[in-house]
Amino acid sequence: MVKCYKKDYPRPQFVRDNWINLNGEWDFCFDDNNIGEAQLWYNNLPADKKINVPFTYETKLSGICDESIHNYVWYQKKLDISKNDIKDNNLFLHIEGSDYITKVWLNGIYLGCHEGGYSRFSFNLCNALKEDDNTLIIKVEDSLNESQPRGKQRWTDYSYGCWYVQTTGIWKTVWLEVVPKNYIDSVKITPNLQDSSILIDFNIENNNNQDLYIETTVSFEDKLVNKSIIPVLNKNIYTKIDLYNTNCVEWGVFQWTPSNPNLYDISFKLIYNNQTIDSVNSYFGLREIKIDGCNILLNGGPIYQRLILDQGYWKDSHLTPPSEEAIIEDIEKILKLGYNGLRKHQKIEDERFLYWCDVKGVLVWSEMAAAYHFNDFAVESFTKQWMEIVKQNYNHPSIITWTPFNESWGVQAIKNDTTQQQFTQAIYYLTKCFDSMRPVIVNDGWEHTISDIITLHDYEADGKVFFDRYFNHKEEILSSKVYHNGFKSAFANNFTYNGQPVIISEFGGIAFNNEQQGWGYGDKVEDETDFLTRFDNITTAIKQLPYVCGYCYTQVTDVQQEINGLMDMDRNFKVNADKIYEINTRIVNK
Repeated sequence: MVKCYKKDYPRPQFVRDNWINLNGEWDFCFDDNNIGEAQLWYNNLPADKKINVPFTYETKLSGICDESIHNYVWYQKKLDISKNDIKDNNLFLHIEGSDYITKVWLNGIYLGCHEGGYSRFSFNLCNALKEDDNTLIIKVEDSLNESQPRGKQRWTDYSYGCWYVQTTGIWKTVWLEVVPKNYIDSVKITPNLQDSSILIDFNIENNNNQDLYIETTVSFEDKLVNKSIIPVLNKNIYTKIDLYNTNCVEWGVFQWTPSNPNLYDISFKLIYNNQTIDSVNSYFGLREIKIDGCNILLNGGPIYQRLILDQGYWKDSHLTPPSEEAIIEDIEKILKLGYNGLRKHQKIEDERFLYWCDVKGVLVWSEMAAAYHFNDFAVESFTKQWMEIVKQNYNHPSIITWTPFNESWGVQAIKNDTTQQQFTQAIYYLTKCFDSMRPVIVNDGWEHTISDIITLHDYEADGKVFFDRYFNHKEEILSSKVYHNGFKSAFANNFTYNGQPVIISEFGGIAFNNEQQGWGYGDKVEDETDFLTRFDNITTAIKQLPYVCGYCYTQVTDVQQEINGLMDMDRNFKVNADKIYEINTRIVNK
């Protein structure tokens, strides 16, 4: 655990001391006819319900538990803070996630709007703040529009297949933060293992054009590694910090790996006239992800990725983790099953989840929530929201892969349509422009365009058939002369295999739950013995493939009508976890 950790702090890589958690009971109402703005509800909300933020009205933990469609919802909260409390500082409202269009008023004054359901956003409350009796009102607009990034949220009034109850409104933490007038807005930390250093890009708000300095201190387990002080010459500045220090460790640096997830502590102080006017604490991991031909290297050595698909749904709270303890439990159970990582599927998770993956050494593929229709609106919305997410989560060492697209969702004609192909290429290069160090998988599963890793999805239930398909027909599959899973080609037209690493990034999905109706992939198994036999056969078949460097099993838990998890929705193991661990970690001959 790092020094800056605060339980339930919503942004664990950018920690200040002065903050207020606004989660809890709020006034709430539906606005099905969308009359609220015309009737000036932002001045005095006619709330007829209470809701437990950050849980959406569709969930049991919200206190409402209404799964029907309500596209316009309102929230109201009296703030226990006044203008006198903040003195000459800023007061920021942070919303970690709200789906989909969020508008904010304080004391009837409009502060702004944010579009997108998965990235965090902020508003400065100072200009609308009164001496006392401050009232915060938020309106959230959602829709069943297939062009907006929505992930696994249904776009009909019923759930079906692998699409689930919609998420409407605030679904992540809402909080206040007192910040100085001149402050550190953001830091981007890029590790460089080759020369044992980090490069830090600062974004500084210097509203008074003062002579400011930024002091950076790096330590490891309370031992000073290095310190830097540089002048703030403009809004965007950068510095390089050398980490090599044999006084801390005999080999000079601590590397971050799954088996040894070493994390450095780092602090930033903004200094004026020899006084600290802003202070932020954080952490980072020194590690390198690199593609070397058909191998994926972690810190210069090949890493075999044993991943599990994780959709991050809970029975009583849907996309919102019910608690930080629930986050930790999920991660520890994934490790107990013998996996060294996860593919966070169609969801941008609570940042506390990424923190605990950093701390516990869990590899993470970060995947964008898909839209399901291709048009100009979808292109613009997806691009903007995806880059917000990449920037916000860049510093987490556990994230080793970006995955903007999955199974041609939102780019359904990508196999032949050059416009859709170019869109995925543009997202690839835009992502690489901001983050050159991580691999990018452009269209996970099939019909790849440009991609650093070639990933294939296949829910074949027979291990022998699985092995024969990929061992004896490798060249045909990777040249798209045959479809690798019977109905999809590995590459879109005009794109070819160029020797990239290959991972089977979805397989399994074995349906097993004798007490619940639902579906999985292939025939439902009747007992644990049948489950373990099929699981062993298909997992071992993949591990025996000499050119495949990892896999991702579907999935961690059952999700609503899907009963193909290794755990049920209450997080109970459905089969013996030790046996799953043994199969996953067993060494096989290739």
